[in-house]
Amino acid sequence: MISLSQTELPSTVAAAAQGAADLKADQIVVLDVGDVFGITDHFVIASGQNNRQVRRIAEEIEAAVKAAGGEGSRRAEGVREGSWILLDFGPFVAHIFHHETRAFYNIEQLWSDVPRVDWVDQLAQVSESSAEDSPGQSPSMSTDRTV
Repeated sequence: MISLSQTELPSTVAAAAQGAADLKADQIVVLDVGDVFGITDHFVIASGQNNRQVRRIAEEIEAAVKAAGGEGSRRAEGVREGSWILLDFGPFVAHIFHHETRAFYNIEQLWSDVPRVDWVDQLAQVSESSAEDSPGQSPSMSTDRTV
């Protein structure tokens, strides 16, 4: 059974998920691992169709996190190969997989006991409150894409 976390998502984590969505990543999932994994609080997991798209998604996540006021990743692994890129931002880690690699490692099954975060809903709420605070300006992140 998949449980959904009710904790508020940090803006950089939501930005990373939206950055992946902007590059048409598939199966974007945010896991709340903070209670069971002392090293980081969240995993952002996404997939691409090919190694080139996987690398582009990783680049877009980096840019989106910086645009949201975060720092770049502390460490990046797998960029050259492009089948599984790991970006360590400290408070969260982004895993960007080629579809076949993701199916092989089945990371969601490994972390099936942690709650998933409904990042799309939380991002929509942030965008709505931002629009209310700044009438006439569009929110900085689009949430109209179904992921």
